[in-house]
Amino acid sequence: MTVTADQTHVGFGRRLRKEDARFLRGEGHYVDDFALPGMLHGAVLRSPYAHARVVSIDTSAAEAHPKVRAVITGALLETLNLAWMPSLSHDVVAVLATDKVRFQGQEVAFVVADDRYAARDALELIDVEYEPLPPVIDARRALDPDAAVIRDDIEGKADNHIFDWEVGDQAATDAAFASAEVVVEQDILYPRVHPAPLETCGAIADMDKVTGKLTIYCNTQAPHAHRTLYAIVAGLPEHKIRIISPDIGGGFGNKVGIYPGYVLAVVGSILTGRPVKWMEDRAENLMSTSFARDYHMHAEIAATREGKILALKVNVLADHGAFNNTAQPTKFPAGFFHIFTGSYDYPVAHCTVKGVYTNKAPGGVAYACSFRITEAAYVVERIVDCLAFELEMDPAELRMKNLLRAEQFPYMSPTGWEYDSGDYPRTLQMAMDIAGYDELRREQAEKRERGELMGIGLSFFTEGAGAGPRKHMDILGLGMADGAELRVHPTGKAVVRISVQSQGQGHETTFAQIVSEITGIPSDDIDVVHGDTDNTPFGLGTYGSRSTPVSGAAVAVAAKRVMDKAKIIAAAMMEVSPDDIEVDKGTFSITGDPTMSKTIQEVALAAHGSMELPEGVEGHLDAACVYDPPNLTYPYGAYICVVDVDAGTGVVQVRRFIAVDDCGTRINPMIVEGQIHGGLADGIGMALMEVIAFDEGGNCLGGSFMDYQLPTAMECPSWELGETVTPSPHHPIGAKGVGESATVGSPAAVVNAVMDALKPYGVRHADMPLTPAQVWRTIQGRPFRTDLAITD
Repeated sequence: MTVTADQTHVGFGRRLRKEDARFLRGEGHYVDDFALPGMLHGAVLRSPYAHARVVSIDTSAAEAHPKVRAVITGALLETLNLAWMPSLSHDVVAVLATDKVRFQGQEVAFVVADDRYAARDALELIDVEYEPLPPVIDARRALDPDAAVIRDDIEGKADNHIFDWEVGDQAATDAAFASAEVVVEQDILYPRVHPAPLETCGAIADMDKVTGKLTIYCNTQAPHAHRTLYAIVAGLPEHKIRIISPDIGGGFGNKVGIYPGYVLAVVGSILTGRPVKWMEDRAENLMSTSFARDYHMHAEIAATREGKILALKVNVLADHGAFNNTAQPTKFPAGFFHIFTGSYDYPVAHCTVKGVYTNKAPGGVAYACSFRITEAAYVVERIVDCLAFELEMDPAELRMKNLLRAEQFPYMSPTGWEYDSGDYPRTLQMAMDIAGYDELRREQAEKRERGELMGIGLSFFTEGAGAGPRKHMDILGLGMADGAELRVHPTGKAVVRISVQSQGQGHETTFAQIVSEITGIPSDDIDVVHGDTDNTPFGLGTYGSRSTPVSGAAVAVAAKRVMDKAKIIAAAMMEVSPDDIEVDKGTFSITGDPTMSKTIQEVALAAHGSMELPEGVEGHLDAACVYDPPNLTYPYGAYICVVDVDAGTGVVQVRRFIAVDDCGTRINPMIVEGQIHGGLADGIGMALMEVIAFDEGGNCLGGSFMDYQLPTAMECPSWELGETVTPSPHHPIGAKGVGESATVGSPAAVVNAVMDALKPYGVRHADMPLTPAQVWRTIQGRPFRTDLAITD
């Protein structure tokens, strides 16, 4: 991959990231790097039980510790009306346990001390008496009549039911199934996994008693949403709260919500009058912060004998843990799962989703996807492979026969999604050409004759990116439109302020390139400001692959408004009508006379100077935009995975992975490719290695990276990438967003490849207990760990 180091280049294209200069030198500035004068440190005492009454808490010994400044309990928070806080899904979450604990690792007490070590030591001095209760760990048993009621804090609550949600035409779908020649059904589990960012969650709260200003340094993906929620929870005026989100070491959805540790740091600062820092360790992050997936899905697909898909139905049991603390748009409690119809052309579909409480950590975040679209893509791509298995048809042939055609766009799905643009067959064919698909199948046949296990798996996905249309989407009543502000200085340099926050996506590079493409100002001369609520416009943050489709669009519109104004000023400078001006990469010239021209730098100086401006034109060059997208954008792609399975151990090696993505206009291909690389690694990890499992007592079995395995370069092949380009009509520059697409599309390709490898053994596409290796042990009659099977 060739990358130019010329950062003065104007516009879109392959550029080195502006951020990398500080990151590669170890000069990034993260929350844990901040050390404020007089700062204290907090630590959380967590429950060893998944479900238990809190009988008593004795903090006297901890309070007597010479370095301890405060010990906070649920009883104290109750006196401040802060024991419970609202979740992002219209539930409430315990900041500290008052009546009982509801998952292992739940927060029970908070110690504030002079240093981190003293705070941790003092946790051992707190004596908590628990009365253990039977835990509810298996979501399939959560609604049994004899299941313990987890949320008995909710008045009148007599079961563990959260919500029921459905979409589609049930009657028409049932009719299609009744007349279908072929019906295939399958239970499909997407087990609980964790985003596991490199940097764990943390915050520093600094309450200034003189000014009444609360400043919170926090590695949040949504600074403005946090500020509003803190105002609601703490009762402080919103303009008296400042959230500073500095460099962030990955988020992947894990850093969207507000965790009790953040609120406890605020309370600690209020009580002590000094800044309080809280940083969780890795075990706390894996055990108690927001998880992803945990969807138990039953899928049925109807088709003709020739392989024409007629209908699809899916029933989901969604495990939301002890509190409904997912970050979903209000109208969509199951996120965007109704895109489960996928990329195929069939008339009817129906889906139901039932949410339940269990004694596990709460969450259900959009881990590298747009609000449950990863689960939706997984279920449709697995059931399509099940259909291919039943019909004895090549999975690529079946997909090609049913994929949407270019002439069908814009396309309205059976569940009401309007896909904007695409050429799906061309994308799949490109992936097959890169892979040498026919030759792979011949190689597979030869290996099978020798008893070797080789699998070829496919997946095709459509993702809905850019959550934001206000008519459809909000979170806790907050609209998901994003703001942007652009100001061009007299010397022609610029600063753009955005409402989204980067966690490694390269916003400082990408957003500067958007401004550069439209204004002609070199990207090196454009500063991108983000992550500070006092210095950026309001917006709901970075998650769900929404930054470029929504905030990037806001930047593009603001830049175009600046150029509209600049064109009028340039015309006045050359004493012609604005209609006679042509604009090209920041140069304003007279139509038919290119020798007469002005640069954006010259116009900027004039806009701030003494020249008489045209009537109605104010001085300076700046503009703002609040962008409310008309629709989502729909990136898509085709993936092919090749695996070898060791016939003795069941160990899987991913030998090749071909990914062809279409994200519309590519602002910086290098950044796009980097995002795809990360997403593909995510897919391999979730398909083969990653799972948060629990034993029957509710003990988390994935509390360290010794137990929760992440993929490394050793498990990943050299990615083989391709691209097609169908710009989105819903974005000012045609971008669709690609940040999470690879994570959406890749897990199914890996799993389908493994199941294809085991096909000679007559293995149906049964739900894997946890990993392909355990499937293999099951085939051989060798048991796998029963303590892990509880999540199956």
